[in-house]
Amino acid sequence: MKSLTEITIPEEVKFVIYKLRENGYEAYIVGGCVRDLLRKAEPEDWDVATNAEPEKIGKIFLRSFANNEFGTVTVLTGSKEPRLKEIEITPYRIDEKYTDKRHPDEIKFAKTIEEDLARRDFTVNAIAMEIRKILSIEPTPLGQIYGKTAGGVYPGEKLEIKIVDPFNGQRDLKNKIIRAVGKPEERFSEDALRLMRAVRFATTLDSDKIWEIDKATKKAIQKNAHLLSFISKERIRDELMKIIMSSNGARGIETLRRLGLLKYIIPELEEGFGIEQNKHHIYQIYQHNLLSLEYAGRKNFSKYVRLAALLHDIAKPRTKEGEGLDATFYNHEISGAKMTIQILQNLRFSKKEIEKIVKLVRYHLFYYDAEEVGESSVRR
Repeated sequence: MKSLTEITIPEEVKFVIYKLRENGYEAYIVGGCVRDLLRKAEPEDWDVATNAEPEKIGKIFLRSFANNEFGTVTVLTGSKEPRLKEIEITPYRIDEKYTDKRHPDEIKFAKTIEEDLARRDFTVNAIAMEIRKILSIEPTPLGQIYGKTAGGVYPGEKLEIKIVDPFNGQRDLKNKIIRAVGKPEERFSEDALRLMRAVRFATTLDSDKIWEIDKATKKAIQKNAHLLSFISKERIRDELMKIIMSSNGARGIETLRRLGLLKYIIPELEEGFGIEQNKHHIYQIYQHNLLSLEYAGRKNFSKYVRLAALLHDIAKPRTKEGEGLDATFYNHEISGAKMTIQILQNLRFSKKEIEKIVKLVRYHLFYYDAEEVGESSVRR
């Protein structure tokens, strides 16, 4: 993990933090960006939590807008860096009961950062970072951007960083463990998509290995896997694609199967589990599909090729005739194309995406170099 002295906070983020504090409010950097900073990764976006309510935030930052029922205010920074053009500020909050397993029935503003962190999904995402600027006077080379003072010494700014970590997220980051905050079953009943997010984080936080999912968290996922049926297909698709597009995509799919989630995402894939092929294949159908995805990921192929690799033999269990070395799977590519249409439509892929992937599945028995398959090749 990264030392606090090595952490660099962008000026845009510091501006937001300092401005809130100047107006008498608390302000912390929170969520995935803290997790990524501590693990020496570049944050995708920046989130701030505060005890200021939305109306007060809007008055402090005139170039901002409120955009959801959670009280989040988005500040427009004017930065040229895409990741820093918008910074979201959300008041501390406590979420009430989740009847639909997706959205809280009621949201109440909380008083402390600890209360806010307690509602978050996993310990590695429940860490807050407080930054304060302190004046530093150190000898520096001539020409420093700060004004010259007597004796060639220049005043500068240093950051004092404090970590708020009530659920030992730093320990889990170090040990590479995904653990639910508090009681796992409560976290998953609040938002059932967290069932998939646990697998996604375990799959994507490292490029070369899968993180361990804590025993109690894993048990709660298996027990509550059926809750995934409450989640919109679009949200499921987005989480699935984050897994598939990672370097550990195949292992992520297998983790979904082992935890009982895959049957609520692409149940057709499980039909090939334990089904032998014939003299032309040494792997069972399900294994073969995963190995195809693994190869596509290793070669950094597009999402179209990766999905086609995973689904290209999806119809083999339904078209199998006979057993042993001489078993056949006649027209499995035709049946597979039809099944792929249904699978992708169910997951709300666009017509354009479906067309490209289905063509790859339908004609996968023709020889072509996957590394040469581009947009025009798929259309042809």
